[in-house]
Amino acid sequence: MNDGESPARVYPVGLHLRGRRVVVVGGGSVAQRRVAGLHEVGADTVVVSPTLTTALSALADSREITWHARPYADGDLAEAWYAVAATDDAQVNAAVAAEAERLRVFCVRADIADAGTAVTPAVGRYDDITVAVHGGGDPRRATGVRDGAVEALRSGTLLDRRHRAVRPGVVLVGGGPGDPGLITVRGRQALAQADVVVTDRLAPQPLLDELPPDVTIIDASKLPRGRYMSQDTINEVLVSEALAGRRVVRLKGGDPFVFGRGLEEIQACVAAGVEVEVVPGITSAIAVPALVGVPVTHRGVTHEFTVVSGHLPPGHAQSLVDWDALGRLHGTVVLLMAVENIGAITEALVAAGRDPQTPALAVQEGGLPGEVTTRATLAKLPHAIAEAGVRPPAVIVIGEVAGLS
Repeated sequence: MNDGESPARVYPVGLHLRGRRVVVVGGGSVAQRRVAGLHEVGADTVVVSPTLTTALSALADSREITWHARPYADGDLAEAWYAVAATDDAQVNAAVAAEAERLRVFCVRADIADAGTAVTPAVGRYDDITVAVHGGGDPRRATGVRDGAVEALRSGTLLDRRHRAVRPGVVLVGGGPGDPGLITVRGRQALAQADVVVTDRLAPQPLLDELPPDVTIIDASKLPRGRYMSQDTINEVLVSEALAGRRVVRLKGGDPFVFGRGLEEIQACVAAGVEVEVVPGITSAIAVPALVGVPVTHRGVTHEFTVVSGHLPPGHAQSLVDWDALGRLHGTVVLLMAVENIGAITEALVAAGRDPQTPALAVQEGGLPGEVTTRATLAKLPHAIAEAGVRPPAVIVIGEVAGLS
């Protein structure tokens, strides 16, 4: 395209390339991006290049693509349906485009878009919707519009009219540690399709403000020593709403299978014949320490970490935790729901052999505006938590990694 000229208009079309031969000439980062998209749609992808990136080598080794380890030669596009010229040599790219022209094979030139017969759009996917944007010759513009459209579909701002036709059932969604930006893409999609959302106080609350006004929100919060909706009642609500023909999202904090009683809710749905899907979330046991710069493992420091529920103190008749064994470990211990019992827990760990000088920290409301981080040694942690006024929800980390930052 010459300076001052308008970019050539393109005719947008979707290609069915599954099982059809596509030739990519070049093995660098641009080729890697193009191969990723072709592999996703099931194309029979052939790469011609003396060398490959590590990711492309892995695909070649597993025979998910075919690799000809040599420079391009005329005739390489025989039997191809589509071609991509993605080398760093303009003459080679021009030769590939010329062969494609002779064979009437559509060809993308990665170096000079208008010199090919096809242009690769910025592509995004939401459910079974494909968003493809051509930016008038400006790739960054196309990418920005693509991202905006996909995000609007995910959040429900741009309504997928078909979402009301989604089958009734229950989707159990892990909302992550509390920051609405840390829910998974699939979790946002499920919320955008919901008729009813059954939520609790640990779920990312700002996401509820994004829901359309006709979505019913049911509060199933459980407050420590306060009011709560019993688990049996929650199960009944999920089942009854789904059997009434609605799409129900059970939005929980963290991951629903990490001390979240998610399996109980699934069992209730299955017993009632209700279709149920699980969308995993980022558990706060890992995410909250990470948000304050603390890894739960670190090379040369610890080779294991243990996640423990501290809602029952050591010695309680119903406790299933072997606190003596935990005290003998040298790795990281992550405690959830342990603020109330932290004194008894630290005493038990020290009595079982854990060094009282072991670094420890407590993070209240990790990733949220009310985040508070308190650091101390294991022996002094209960006093530090009390002095700082740490309250649930909080994640407690005990181990050498708590001294890293």
